[in-house]
Amino acid sequence: MTMSSSPSPVSSSAALASRLWLFLGSAVALAVLPLLLAPLGEAWVRILDTALLYILLALGLNIVVGFAGLLDLGYIAFYAVGAYLFALLASPHLTDNLPALAAMFPGGLHLPLWGAIPLAAVVAGLVGVLLGAPTLKLRGDYLAIVTLGFGEIIRVFMNNLDAPINITNGPKGINSIDPIRVGGLSLGEPWLLPGWLPGGLGGFTLPSVTLHYYLFLLIVVGAVVLTQRLHDSRLGRAWMAIREDEIAAKAMGLNTRNLKLLAFGLGASFGGVSGVLFASFQGFVSPESFSLQESVLVVAMVVLGGLGHIPGVILGAFLLAALPEVLRQVAGPLQAMTGGRLDAAILRQLLIALAMIGIMLARPRGLWPSPRHEDRLMPDEGAR
Repeated sequence: MTMSSSPSPVSSSAALASRLWLFLGSAVALAVLPLLLAPLGEAWVRILDTALLYILLALGLNIVVGFAGLLDLGYIAFYAVGAYLFALLASPHLTDNLPALAAMFPGGLHLPLWGAIPLAAVVAGLVGVLLGAPTLKLRGDYLAIVTLGFGEIIRVFMNNLDAPINITNGPKGINSIDPIRVGGLSLGEPWLLPGWLPGGLGGFTLPSVTLHYYLFLLIVVGAVVLTQRLHDSRLGRAWMAIREDEIAAKAMGLNTRNLKLLAFGLGASFGGVSGVLFASFQGFVSPESFSLQESVLVVAMVVLGGLGHIPGVILGAFLLAALPEVLRQVAGPLQAMTGGRLDAAILRQLLIALAMIGIMLARPRGLWPSPRHEDRLMPDEGAR
């Protein structure tokens, strides 16, 4: 008769210690990464900033697509809602075009980031619920088509709400957006560290892109913790039950209507927060930043990394956000080799497409898929 042995306290403490060291090592590596890339130029640190924004977007879409199994091709609309919300409330655009508002706020609208983030999360979440309400009975391709249309509607609205009242400034976009401020210090300007800091840090200057990196990293870590908690909760298990078989989940007593609306709302909130960070980081927003191509790119990040698996989604988002910029360094020499007959931008897109096709052929479940149910149910190697 074979009996499975329970893990000993020694092995449990060793596993906990290894996880702690892994966490500390990862934290140190992420903290020094922009400092190591700084000598190569600020462009490389800016790539990291952009990758973190896409990771936040992919984590939100993973709630909708990966957890609940609802194919959403209009997710970039929530990104646009958050970006334009902050652009309107933290720039002189509205007060310049609406005299009544200028009389109410003679100093202009300057909503701080810490007020904009929860506001954008709530507004984008409500927009997500409004999107989800008429699509509750749709599945698969039909749901994808409807959400795709919704995303395009938002972009067209942003592109045309410049008459008769100029709200979004149309295709010209909105500029002069306030930079992020932390404790009275602006992240739009370099920080000179005080001279009393140890380790030779005194007098060291942190550029603006590095300051944004640390803020974005802090928010992404919080988003990862939140999504992991959702995944392990009863709510997360209910979403996954709907993803596997909605009819069976409904027969077991789950309120699939409310659960799907909640998935749309929570996922949209992540997009709204990411939009606020994008607007403050760029200082400018326009409808071209929220095209259908961006929606497809975020979906590709989730699918390429591994549906429903948070580490895989992070890996997929980082690779697809950084790969185009890295291949930019390769496309130029290849264009020169062909005597300029190939356009560098088209060649770069070709290389990205070939890389994605190769990865999906080699890893059809994604680069880092979630463990299969049957794999998790296998007995431990130490079982006797």
